[in-house]
Amino acid sequence: MDSYGELRGVITDWGGVLTTPILTTVQSWIEADGIDWVSYRDTMRSWVSQAYDSGAESEQRPNPIHALELLRVDGAAVAAEGLLRRMFAASLPVPAMYDTIRTLRAAGFSTALLSNSWGCDEYPRADFPGLFDTVVLSGEVGMRKPEKEIFLHAAETLGLAPAECVFIDDMEANVAAAQACGMTGVLHTETAGTAQALQDLLGVPLARSAPAT
Repeated sequence: MDSYGELRGVITDWGGVLTTPILTTVQSWIEADGIDWVSYRDTMRSWVSQAYDSGAESEQRPNPIHALELLRVDGAAVAAEGLLRRMFAASLPVPAMYDTIRTLRAAGFSTALLSNSWGCDEYPRADFPGLFDTVVLSGEVGMRKPEKEIFLHAAETLGLAPAECVFIDDMEANVAAAQACGMTGVLHTETAGTAQALQDLLGVPLARSAPAT
């Protein structure tokens, strides 16, 4: 068989896949910081709509951290200093997903992180060498999901064609964009389901060692 079409690489999102769900993280931050839910919802709804509007130009879709206009429930402005640290304080690694990526890497698959970053200093980079061969963060490469170019770039960092890569993300629009580039997509909703999907695709025993988290 021509190896060009074989699955040889695994590219994964970070937040919500290798960490606790994004909604859980956000809800913890909102409660801890006393954020007004309506101001958060309206700000993020507008940004997400623009970010996933394929007809909008990239420069018209700023990172929301540059435009957050949030209020506390007491009407006071939200302190900007340390915002990202507080926002992601409840984002914790999911050990079973870490184990899944490590197992695939040990089985000979190339692995890459592909993440839309709010701030590039908020990742536990000490964990990366044991998980990934390459790391692609939107804030460092000037592209972001669901743009086609960032998927192609991630595959290229592994020396692979898109058709040789599996892409894992918890956002359906990102999975669809990866599939449009020729990748095999896995929509992550919980650990056991993702492990089973990867086991079926790649033939590496995973499901028993990766219980739901």
